[in-house]
Amino acid sequence: MSKINYDLKKIRGVVFDVDGVLSPCLLPLGPDGVPCRMANLHDGYALQLAVRKGLKIAIISGATGDALVNRFRNLGINDIFLQAGVKKEILDRWLKDNNLSPEEVAYVGDDIPDTECLRAVGLSVAPADAAADVLDIVKYVSPVNGGYGVARDLLEEILKANDLWPSTDIAWGWNKR
Repeated sequence: MSKINYDLKKIRGVVFDVDGVLSPCLLPLGPDGVPCRMANLHDGYALQLAVRKGLKIAIISGATGDALVNRFRNLGINDIFLQAGVKKEILDRWLKDNNLSPEEVAYVGDDIPDTECLRAVGLSVAPADAAADVLDIVKYVSPVNGGYGVARDLLEEILKANDLWPSTDIAWGWNKR
């Protein structure tokens, strides 16, 4: 039984913000003033597995950078929308382009720019350290902070609910089986 109070068998797509969700809110700046983001390996494993198991995954973020694009493309994610001003417009287009209804989608966000999207989907999710305004409106609060396994927490629950989470030696490595 899932710890998430939602019919996870309905979920066909998941959208993630980046800063504060897939990386911590605290970003060290490089000498050139460009943020240096961390990447969680457990999140990476779950993201690539979810893609291989047929979940539609998208990134919608105000962030920018070739490193982000490279990271997500290497995990098999093709729907990457950076420098997003109005995230809801991008979400609406992504839903239409992928023939998804809002009830079939989870959105993971942590701050005010995500609130419109969080209200527009079936399953709204936030990391434990999300802004108070976000924590007040989401259906599920992950027990972990942003950048420390939020994607793994959610995707593992979704894949388990659909009998797609590996429970044997297939789980070890990035096996194509």
